[in-house]
Amino acid sequence: MKFKALLFVAVTGMLTACGGGEAKEESHEAAAPAVTEEAVAEAPVVEEVDPMENVGIGPIDELEFDEDIDMEMAATGKVVYEAKCSACHKAHKKYIGPAPLGIFERRNPAWVMNMILNPDEMVANDPIAKQLLAEFASPMANQNLTIDEARSVVEYFRTLEAPAAE
Repeated sequence: MKFKALLFVAVTGMLTACGGGEAKEESHEAAAPAVTEEAVAEAPVVEEVDPMENVGIGPIDELEFDEDIDMEMAATGKVVYEAKCSACHKAHKKYIGPAPLGIFERRNPAWVMNMILNPDEMVANDPIAKQLLAEFASPMANQNLTIDEARSVVEYFRTLEAPAAE
C-alpha cells in the first residue's frame, strides 16, 4: 500500500513539475517554419535548367578539376565530410540528403561548391536546390565551411566509388 501511495505522489509531482502551472512568456521570435508535406506538395513548379550548366548562387563562378585527384586534399575533405556532412549524407545512398557518389555526373562542380557554401540562398532561389528540397523535404544545413574546406570535400567526392557487388 505504501508503494502505491509513493508512486501516486511521484507521478503527481512529475506531472505538476512538467506543467509548471505558471503563465509562460510568449516568445516574439519567429520559429523556423517546419517543412511539411503539404508545403512541399503546394510548392510551385520549378523551372527546368541544365544541371551541368547551372553554377548556382554563391562565391564560385567556375570550378574545373585537374585530371588527377589531389589525394591529400581529398583526405582533408573526408575528415571535414565525416565531421560536418555525414549526419545527413551517406556516401553511397540517399539518406536525409542525396548521396555524393556520382554527383559530378549530375551537377556542375561549381554548383556543388555553392550548395555547400551558400545553402540558404540556394534553397531559396536556385531551381535545382528547390527541386531537391521538394524531394527530400529537408533544407541543407549551413555548416559555415570555408572555401578551402568545401573544395576539399568536393575533392573527396571525386574519390567515391560504387561499393563492390557481393
